[in-house]
Amino acid sequence: MENQTKRQAAYMKRSLLDQGYLDEQFIHLEELQDDANPNFVEEVVKLYYTDSARYVRNIELALENGPYDFARLDNMMYQFKGSSSRCRNIFQEVKQEYDTLKTKLETYFQMER
Repeated sequence: MENQTKRQAAYMKRSLLDQGYLDEQFIHLEELQDDANPNFVEEVVKLYYTDSARYVRNIELALENGPYDFARLDNMMYQFKGSSSRCRNIFQEVKQEYDTLKTKLETYFQMER
């Protein structure tokens, strides 16, 4: 059963790479993982989601109240994903991708365990 789960995890990882959800940076993170820290990649990803959840919430709050302070929104977007001047539409797309990737990676890490 463990081998089947490992194969499923490998298939899912390949799928995430093919779909563009993961890239070479994820592979580099995995290369840093070793027996001394077997959950390194998962911990890094969890840290990212902990930090970025705060950015997402701050951006949501800023977009709920007008008038928009675009300089502040741009700074928050830069901190989260990079500089953007089309905040509202791009933010919704980024948020959807964020939620999708988080769900997929959580499933992947469960399979890896």
